[in-house]
Amino acid sequence: MVPKYKRVLLKLSGEALAGEQRFGLNADVIAKVVDQLVKVHEMGVEIALVIGGGNFWRGRQGTNMDRTTADQMGMLATVMNSLAMMDAIEKRGIPTRVQTALNMVSVAEPYVLRRTLRHFEKGRIVIIACGTGNPYCSTDTAAAQRSCEIGADVLLMAKNVDGIYDSDPAKNPNAKKYDTLTFEEIIEKRLKAMDVTAATMCMENNIPVLAFALGEEDAILRAVCGEHLGTMITN
Repeated sequence: MVPKYKRVLLKLSGEALAGEQRFGLNADVIAKVVDQLVKVHEMGVEIALVIGGGNFWRGRQGTNMDRTTADQMGMLATVMNSLAMMDAIEKRGIPTRVQTALNMVSVAEPYVLRRTLRHFEKGRIVIIACGTGNPYCSTDTAAAQRSCEIGADVLLMAKNVDGIYDSDPAKNPNAKKYDTLTFEEIIEKRLKAMDVTAATMCMENNIPVLAFALGEEDAILRAVCGEHLGTMITN
């Protein structure tokens, strides 16, 4: 297999890392992700990851907690996922760095763009945690922003479903899957698979987005090599 992209940003949902248990971390799921990242890395592709935190904390979780506080807790959840992924990747012999948008230097290094690019030059995988570091911003928005900053060739969004539908396929068995979409359609149709802020950012900076199911066989590897799967979003 030959990679289509030189530099990619992979957005993983926290829920996907939990597997069927829907909470915490599933070692089998992480191992399958790492297997593919190793193969992609060996192809010479530069990899950055942004990981959500929904497997530990999601929104206010039915409480009346202050939104800023709840979002900050979500940022901390992304750090737990990022450290777990770093540990799993480094056990496979690939140097990895976790960078955080919130300052926690005893755990990980601060996110600095030039440092990220230097890690790529050194053949390291970079995991960027804490979203944008700001409340009221999703990890989708963080993934879009980091993709623009690092000059990614594509934003790969690995989810629990095999693409983007016109309605929730879990609730509507007649939901229609889109093979391709434009960012304008994402915004106009208010499709929830990608938030409006993230879609607008990718549209304005011409970063294509591929949304696909993490659970498909070798999905990450196939996506990097340009195989048609999931839903491709472009201008």
